[in-house]
Amino acid sequence: MREAATHEAAPGMSEPRRMLNQEQVLRIVPVSPVTLWRMEKAGRFPKSSYISANRRVWFEDEISAWQREVDGRSRGRANHPSEAQ
Repeated sequence: MREAATHEAAPGMSEPRRMLNQEQVLRIVPVSPVTLWRMEKAGRFPKSSYISANRRVWFEDEISAWQREVDGRSRGRANHPSEAQ
């Protein structure tokens, strides 16, 4: 009986957010680890979260939202926030 209760979501609770490690993110976003770090530092990519001292993750829904935002952008340095005038 108790086991069944642990699998049911409480009313008003949403599904858990899927967490991706760096390897999984790099399979989705075709850049190097250094470029990923630079994009995150510059605010052009979702921030990661540390869930323990040595485990950094990104939330899949934030990566998906970033992909939708990037889709359709034209090419070039003028599209970078730091380059815009």
